[in-house]
Amino acid sequence: MSRFHTLEEGVGIAFDSIRTNKIRSGLTILGVSIGVGVIVVIAALVSGIRSSVMDGFESAGPDNFGVMRFDFSGVRISIESGRPPWWNRPRVEPEEAVRLARLPLVKEALYNYSFETSMSVDARSVRGVQSSGYSSGWPAYQPGRFVAGRDFTPQEVRQSRPLVVISAPLAKEFFGERDPVGRRIRVTAGSRAVREAFTVVGVFENEENVFSAVVKHWAIFPYSAAMKRLKASNWQASVWIVPQDSVSQLAAMDQVIGAMRSMRGLRPREESDFSILRSAQILDIFNRLTGVFLLVMLALSSVGLLVGGIGVVGIMMISVTERTREIGIRKAVGATRQEILWQFLVEASVLTVLGGAAGLALGGVLSKIVSMYTPIPAAIPLWAILTALLSAAVTGMVFGIVPAYRASRLEPVHALRFE
Repeated sequence: MSRFHTLEEGVGIAFDSIRTNKIRSGLTILGVSIGVGVIVVIAALVSGIRSSVMDGFESAGPDNFGVMRFDFSGVRISIESGRPPWWNRPRVEPEEAVRLARLPLVKEALYNYSFETSMSVDARSVRGVQSSGYSSGWPAYQPGRFVAGRDFTPQEVRQSRPLVVISAPLAKEFFGERDPVGRRIRVTAGSRAVREAFTVVGVFENEENVFSAVVKHWAIFPYSAAMKRLKASNWQASVWIVPQDSVSQLAAMDQVIGAMRSMRGLRPREESDFSILRSAQILDIFNRLTGVFLLVMLALSSVGLLVGGIGVVGIMMISVTERTREIGIRKAVGATRQEILWQFLVEASVLTVLGGAAGLALGGVLSKIVSMYTPIPAAIPLWAILTALLSAAVTGMVFGIVPAYRASRLEPVHALRFE
């Protein structure tokens, strides 16, 4: 008997067994489908988030890079006491950003740092507003648009004018349908609760992405005004460098590094007391984080496959017992052990592949719902489909091997006498 004919026969017998034992088969298929569905949904979410992040980097400029106090890509978790090695490095100061902006290969040098504020208008107040001090010109590298007003100008930054650009949700929270531009917001920041009134000059709406729904209330101040009026700390400040058009990233980086070392009076043999962080490094960090998350979630989702596999063992052992005489007859007319083994392995794999197909359909529906009702462009990658079906088939083969081996080892004489 050819292997193809054996496969065809095994598939037919498997479907007959499923129809005969609907409840047992349904529970087995359900266990496998849950495991596969989780794998597919997780893969779709990770793929969608990564796609959204990649689009953000493309919008901001893939050749841009940052000058920072320390290297984020080199951060390691440590149980050792004491301050981190970068603690004694000098802060990145605004004057350094101004001088970097004058370099021939640099198009823009945007000084920025983050802090937190509380804001209030009349009786309304919002705590935990994610705030940033920035140079003017930041909107060119932020996916989104002004729905009202404008950015602050370089002159307003130099004059430390009390101006602020707020997010669209924050503007709606404070002003409803009224025009926010020109209105004043009381801002509180710092441990000393420094309070100052700032005038709204613009309302910015971020392009919808996976992170836009997480942080709705944010504000951007001229970095000089935040430092002078709110006493905001620039201890983690950085300079975002935009190279000139047609200038390579490496050439711009070399010029920036040379200028920073010169400004800080570093000798040729001395190590740099600042770090350069490229967009590719940030993306690499993100890929590593999502990779670990994906592995952990896949390990957890394998519990569903394990449950399905245990079901395969149970249903196949019952199937072997119920069909003992049939096995004896087949062996008596010439069927080999390998053919019996193959038949039962095919039957087990059909059960789990059906579960895999159901899991794919479930995962596809859930991914579609996520992409429709959230900013995540969830889409099932091809590798997830292949992995899901392969894992389902392998589950059937692995967990079906014991019942199949038992069936293949039955002696024809004893099998024919079985009642």
